[in-house]
Amino acid sequence: MGFTTLEEWLNWLEQQHPESDIELGLARVGAVADRLDLRRPAAKVITVAGTNGKGSCAALLEHLLLDAGYSVGVFTSPHFTHYCERIRVNGQQASDADVCEAFDRIQAARLTPPDAINLSYFEFGALAALSVFARHQVDIMVLEVGLGGRLDAVNIIDADVAIITSIDIDHEDWLGSDRETIGREKAGIMRSGKPVVCADQQAPASIAETAKSVGARLLSVGQEWHFQVSGDHWQWDGVLGIKEGTKENGQESAVYLSNLPIPSLPLPSVAAGLQALSLLGLEFTQQQLTDLLPAINLTGRYQKQNLFARQLILDVAHNPAAAELLASRLEGEPKVQKTLAVVGMMADKDRARCLAALTPLVDEWLPASLPSIPRAAAGADLREDLLALPTDSSEPVGTLPPSIQAYDTVALALEAALDASDEGDRILIMGSFFTVAEALAHIKNLEQQNGFGE
Repeated sequence: MGFTTLEEWLNWLEQQHPESDIELGLARVGAVADRLDLRRPAAKVITVAGTNGKGSCAALLEHLLLDAGYSVGVFTSPHFTHYCERIRVNGQQASDADVCEAFDRIQAARLTPPDAINLSYFEFGALAALSVFARHQVDIMVLEVGLGGRLDAVNIIDADVAIITSIDIDHEDWLGSDRETIGREKAGIMRSGKPVVCADQQAPASIAETAKSVGARLLSVGQEWHFQVSGDHWQWDGVLGIKEGTKENGQESAVYLSNLPIPSLPLPSVAAGLQALSLLGLEFTQQQLTDLLPAINLTGRYQKQNLFARQLILDVAHNPAAAELLASRLEGEPKVQKTLAVVGMMADKDRARCLAALTPLVDEWLPASLPSIPRAAAGADLREDLLALPTDSSEPVGTLPPSIQAYDTVALALEAALDASDEGDRILIMGSFFTVAEALAHIKNLEQQNGFGE
């Protein structure tokens, strides 16, 4: 194509195949992967699927594997500020040059006669990640599913260990409208003879049914492995993979860790990651995890920072299950005088249930439009969603709904929240990756304007 910069490549990809255009299926991406000899990597592979918690699980795996001395490649999506956030090698973003070189190879392969093959934006990215990981000869690849599992591009690679973090209703147009159907789609990452770790405590029957039909070994939370919170610590127990010196009477050896510090990442994802790594033969001591877990965090997942003496909490929660988890975590925080919430969401999400989960904890809502995202709901629509929510039955009859103003952008809503709040107040920014990304960009601008961090 003659492109020399990543920006040129991404502009072309957006014009040809916008990221919002979803084309599920493995035939196209698999054919190009075959031409590039990427289908059977030398590295071990952990594939992570789930409605919520995938990114957190991938972050946990990355940190613990690096600490254990492995070379690690991680593919996640979407990104916040730079495309190369999606592809990480040994804890660092891939370089623009690495990704451009991979795009060049993919383009040449897909246009190879006799048949040119069309690829989506996400498929280009998945193949680029596999190409970069092969070039760097990583020991272990962590692949986060973009959507579903069975027909997602990363599923062209056979996982040595599969993880399913959670199953809930989201992306109904592509995955189905009930948990059994969605569970079956996510279970598509299972492989015969390979273990799959499921962290959903009420997993639909389709998970176990698929594992049985495929011949995968299912390890479910509450059965083969467990975790439990005790005060401000937690404990975990599971099984180690069979290796020399550990097999007794045909059974894997058990592992138990207690008095662990509670991390900022969701515990089900962390616990599932520990079980997956244990199946690969990694063992951790209580002291190792005490040192490592508090340091692991992830952009946009209950991310905390201070700005002008206000506490900001940024969270990409965009479906009811994620909003309920966010609400439970907020309830566990120290009380503040006032909580304001900047929200921007996609139009096709269950907006009412997401907002309802958080309304009891929010004193003032500031709904915002995302004008650069065609799928996004307008701030005015979110305002109507909020005004339509049931009010507390204890309120006097005829009580007027709160005054809620909609804003044209997340940046404007955040500015208004800062103006309307006092020192010590809390500002929640939630509803979408796009919402958090725009907020982070504006926060960076404000910090630079005010000389923070200089």
